[in-house]
Amino acid sequence: MSTAQGNLYLSICIVIASIAAAAYLIFKKYYAPGALLFVGLITLGVVACISPDPLITGKKATHLAALDVIQIFTNLLQTRTAGLGMNIMAIAGFTYFMDQIGASGALVRLSVKPLKLIKAPYIVMTLGFILSLILNVFIPSAAGLALLLMVSLYPVMVMGGISRQSAAATILVGGCCCFGPSGGNNLLAADLTKMHVMDFFLNVQWTIGWVAVIAMLVAHFFIQRWFDKRDLAKGILTKEDFEVPQLTKEDAKAENAPLWYALFPLIPVILLFVFSPLMYKGIRMEVVTALLVSTFVALILDGIRRMNLKESIGTIKTFAQGMGKVFTSTVFLIVCAEVFAAGLTKSGGIAEIINSVSGMQAGGYAVFTVMFLIVVGSAFVMGSGNAAFFSFAPMIPDIAAKVGLNAAFMISPLQLASGMARSSSPIAGVTIAIAGLSGLNPFDLIRRSIPVMVIAIIATYLRSLMLI
Repeated sequence: MSTAQGNLYLSICIVIASIAAAAYLIFKKYYAPGALLFVGLITLGVVACISPDPLITGKKATHLAALDVIQIFTNLLQTRTAGLGMNIMAIAGFTYFMDQIGASGALVRLSVKPLKLIKAPYIVMTLGFILSLILNVFIPSAAGLALLLMVSLYPVMVMGGISRQSAAATILVGGCCCFGPSGGNNLLAADLTKMHVMDFFLNVQWTIGWVAVIAMLVAHFFIQRWFDKRDLAKGILTKEDFEVPQLTKEDAKAENAPLWYALFPLIPVILLFVFSPLMYKGIRMEVVTALLVSTFVALILDGIRRMNLKESIGTIKTFAQGMGKVFTSTVFLIVCAEVFAAGLTKSGGIAEIINSVSGMQAGGYAVFTVMFLIVVGSAFVMGSGNAAFFSFAPMIPDIAAKVGLNAAFMISPLQLASGMARSSSPIAGVTIAIAGLSGLNPFDLIRRSIPVMVIAIIATYLRSLMLI
């Protein structure tokens, strides 16, 4: 075996070992950002020891291999926290603030009201699914939205005549896509492709996503109806599974704010759409600015309603707390995942895999397929769409350039599929939360969600092949 072949196999082995180690640690419920950072730093350390090339060149280099490993982490922290990280933290602060004043709950309650008038149970379920997808645009946290829907939409669907299992599965898959300009995945994708976030949402994400949505809606309708009929006939389900759950006193507290508060979560998306390249270019509207304008409007109107200046101003503390919480849960995860990705990239294994696959017939499509399967598998095993997507998305622009494909249309399906795979995982936070509130086993939920998500993932993949 030649030296070149030895280096090739070694670099590929490093990539495989790193991915396997990270997946194993997260599957064993290690702290996900810490696991990715730990594996990423070790990988970079190994690369620094065996590679003749420095990890960093230029002004940011420390000129000492051991310090360069840490400097990569430092550089990413500085870059991401100031730009993308600030956007994500502002979105989280706004989301927490909307929840604090009751605006998110009001939006969900107002949206659910028309469903109570419909008597066809599985039509109500399907409309509830559509409602979840729409609300996810304005409430980007899958777990946060699920908790609101468990209080409001879940009883309506069960009261309409479907089982608790079908109702809970509807809420689980309803947050799978993370459509819209507000999610951390979407902000990262827009940043990597250098697109305006609304442009990315409407002209890239939705161009792919509408096919998956149609496939999901049709599949969900027939699959859940089939499960209910079969399980009821076999005695797996009983009449109790079709009874309306009772709200606890704690759950009922979410129903305090007036319904007109439902307007507040809509304001940022409206501002970003109106003052975007798609509508009016004369005014430049940044994500953080739109969120702050919306926050101050809500703060003023909430203060007028409360007639208590001290109490109203005190609610802004929630905005800051939300920013801090999402730094630990999402922004730090992004940075740690990018350290992990840097280790894979610097090892040379990713480049070797791309070169090998791109030399095949239809090589670009083969590369996309490999990345797609890696992200789907990682999201399912990790129980986190963010961890999987953040780990591999930063590699896509360079990969797309090498194989001659469209980076935006390569990144978006990875983001969509990562959320779908997460909604199929029994260890995902949102799965466990819904299972706990509904009194169901997580495996009862994913038994209902996996067939729908598999169809959606296939539809996303096939649609992407037409566009990349």
